[in-house]
Amino acid sequence: MQPFPPPRIPAGELRPGRHWYATAAAITVVLIVSGTALGVHRFKDAIKAVDTGNKFANGDTVTLRLDPHHEKAIWIRDRGPSPDQECGITGPGEPVLTDSGIDVYLTRDETWNPLYAMDVPRTGEYKVTCTSQEPSQYAIGGPGGFLTFGGRLLLAALLPILGISIGAAIVLVTALRRRSHRKRLLPEDHNSAARP
Repeated sequence: MQPFPPPRIPAGELRPGRHWYATAAAITVVLIVSGTALGVHRFKDAIKAVDTGNKFANGDTVTLRLDPHHEKAIWIRDRGPSPDQECGITGPGEPVLTDSGIDVYLTRDETWNPLYAMDVPRTGEYKVTCTSQEPSQYAIGGPGGFLTFGGRLLLAALLPILGISIGAAIVLVTALRRRSHRKRLLPEDHNSAARP
């Protein structure tokens, strides 16, 4: 007498449901798209970090509209900060110039380094003047250049990796649990079918 073949179990009876595969795919796609969008946004920010089209020289005074929620910095062309470079800022409240940290911004033929970060207490018109012992050119830009971009790009790269990892984990756990559930159901169905 031949044994009965194991009965076929409908996929809809297995738990967890197959909708978890779609959930895994959705999470993966959302995090990959988010990481890509963040990377593109950060890249655009890095390309426009310094307004090199509006340079000013030693002794020139530039007037800027600044607000405390959008950080700005003074950048110097072709050499790093040194003790002989001085800048001042005047305007509403008590604006101050602070250490800008280390960064770099490159164009085709120029290298820019941050000199000072501008800390303003409220939105308004501010005047900035810079001087140094040697001829220098300055420009206004964001607080970060290419080094800051590299750090922020790391987050943009981690989002797709996280999405793929989470998606793969959900698929693996779902597949293993469905397999385990199938094994539990098979002996019950097989034994009931084998009885006379």
